[in-house]
Amino acid sequence: MSRIFALKRHAIILGVCVVFLMIMVPLATFAKSPSAGSSTTKSAPGGYSFFGDAKLVTPGDASKHSVKLDSNALDKVLYGGINFKIPKGTTFANIQTLATDYYFKHNSCGGGSPRFQINVLGANANVYIGPPPNYTGCPTNVWTSTGNLVAPTNFVDTSQLPGGTFYDTFASADAKYGSDAVTGIQLVVDGEWFFSDHQQTVLVDNVTINTKTYGFEHPNG
Repeated sequence: MSRIFALKRHAIILGVCVVFLMIMVPLATFAKSPSAGSSTTKSAPGGYSFFGDAKLVTPGDASKHSVKLDSNALDKVLYGGINFKIPKGTTFANIQTLATDYYFKHNSCGGGSPRFQINVLGANANVYIGPPPNYTGCPTNVWTSTGNLVAPTNFVDTSQLPGGTFYDTFASADAKYGSDAVTGIQLVVDGEWFFSDHQQTVLVDNVTINTKTYGFEHPNG
C-alpha cells in the first residue's frame, strides 16, 4: 500500500512540474519582444526601465549620463529601448510633447529607427526620429535635439490602428484616437537590418514626455 501511495505522490509532483514549465515557457518567449516594454534588463523606480541592449553610459549631453541604445546583429541583440511608465488615465490626446537629444555613434537613423512607440488600442502609434518622408540622414557624432515631435501637422504612423495610415498627422490622429487610453511609451532602436554592416548605435538624453524630462542623472529617474 505504501508503494502505491508513493507512486501517486510522485505522479502528482511530476504533474505540477510540467504545468509550471508550460507556464514559464511562454513567459520567457514574451520577454524577448522589443515592443512589450516589460522585457527589462535594468530598471529604476523613477518611471522608466531598460530592455534589450540598453545601458547607462558616460557622458551625456552636457551631463554625466546618457543611455546607449544598440541594435547589432553581430551581438545577436537586435534592439534596445527605454520603457516609460505613463500615468493612469492618460489618453492619446494628452500626449503633447515627445522629444529627445540624440547622438549617433554608429550609422544614422533609418529603417523606422529610432522611434517613440505610443501604446494604444493594443498596438503602437510610431513617431519616427529623423527628417520625413524617409526618416534617414540624421546628423552623426554630434548631439542633436529632435525638438517637440508632437505638433498638429507633424506625422505619426498610425497604420497599426483601425483606420490609420503611415503618414497620419497628429491633428488627424487626435480626431480618431484622442480619447483612447495610452498604456505606455517606449523609445526604441532596432534598425540594424537597414544598414550593410547590421549595426545601429545611438545615445539618448533629456527625453521629454509631456512635462517630465528624463535626464538619467539619478537612478530614480
